[in-house]
Amino acid sequence: MKIQKILKRLLQLHPKSVDLSLNRIKRLLKDLNNPEQKLKNVIQVVGTNGKYSFCTTLREIFETAGYTVNLNISPSIKKFNERYYFSGHYISDHKLQKLLIEVEKANKGKNITFHEFICACFFLEASRNKSDVNILEAGLFFRLDASNVFKKNIASIIMPIGIDHKDFLKKGTIDEIIYEKCSHLPQGSKIIISNQKKGVLKKIKNSIKNNSSEQFIFGENFSSKKNINGFIYNDELTKMQLPLPNLLGDFQINNVSTAIAVARKLDQFKIDKFHIKKAIKKIKSEGRLQIIRSGKLRNYVKKSNQILVDGAHNPLAAAEIQKYLKTLNPKKKIIMVLGMMKNKDHKHFIEIFKNRIDSIIALDIPNQINFIKKEKLKKIAISCGISSKTEISIQKAFLNISKKNDSAIIFCTGSLYFVGEILNLN
Repeated sequence: MKIQKILKRLLQLHPKSVDLSLNRIKRLLKDLNNPEQKLKNVIQVVGTNGKYSFCTTLREIFETAGYTVNLNISPSIKKFNERYYFSGHYISDHKLQKLLIEVEKANKGKNITFHEFICACFFLEASRNKSDVNILEAGLFFRLDASNVFKKNIASIIMPIGIDHKDFLKKGTIDEIIYEKCSHLPQGSKIIISNQKKGVLKKIKNSIKNNSSEQFIFGENFSSKKNINGFIYNDELTKMQLPLPNLLGDFQINNVSTAIAVARKLDQFKIDKFHIKKAIKKIKSEGRLQIIRSGKLRNYVKKSNQILVDGAHNPLAAAEIQKYLKTLNPKKKIIMVLGMMKNKDHKHFIEIFKNRIDSIIALDIPNQINFIKKEKLKKIAISCGISSKTEISIQKAFLNISKKNDSAIIFCTGSLYFVGEILNLN
């Protein structure tokens, strides 16, 4: 496909995949006549986990209330087009190809990273789609990320923050990560902070203490609590009994509640309980605690095998997924099929699952370069006290699991790229 050829060519425009700076993106946006300045009602989302679930929930709420939305996410799961959502639709192959070529011509072969380039593409196309709201998920951190080109927005969202991407920092501490994600959020807006660990929340508050934006904090200004009828959302003005979202895992209630808080705090939009209730029943979050009930991969397992996939790739996410796994039938074995990128905290990630999974099958991640080799991943798993082996493919791993454990839960995790490959195979 021509799109894939273009994307491969764009990867050659800078020697590094990541080079944190705003100079190149600002130069390209200027060459494109600053399309980002034409975007209205910008909502920027930072954090380590939960950004995708939050963004899709907020999009559903706005659309249910009759508003149009542009949405930029990263990375995509199955197809690059998933990164660009404009006024009710993901970008078509034809439009995407035209857009990439147009921006490539404007760039004139100058140095720019892949992420910076695709951010510029989104800004240009979004400027042509006069949507009511523009929701932007930050890439790496925020301070020097290509999404940080707006002098003002209507809201900044801080989703759960934990340790990840340490290799791009001097020390790799939580303090550095919070500084990079929170210290340069736009002034004079609204900052909504999702559920955080206590120590992390304290550091976030310190990082934004000189920001003039209003602050709305989970546990202080709004909250949520699961009950037998679903969950209760609570803020300073109202209390709502709501159905559980169409998402697995109790942690998703916090993500959904943050989206509700944002929708309610932005009083320029007319959004009521009916819109919220209807929207959270429609949420789809692909690659996040997703059960594969049909498709080609079901041919490699028994009917009694459950296939569960989640793109968790850091300890903070692993801890939440582990809580969900503990709610599953304790009599059923859980076999983890694991693929991870090189720059992750592999040992800490694996250790979190030690008391619930029975064994690990390590795999290389197809169509990726910077993955950790399966043999090395296997050794790390064994060092954590978990039985582990390798396989040559996802299909072979599934076959072998089902032969020996016809009622086991097959849990695939470790990387969004890995989960994307699994979903594409299916």
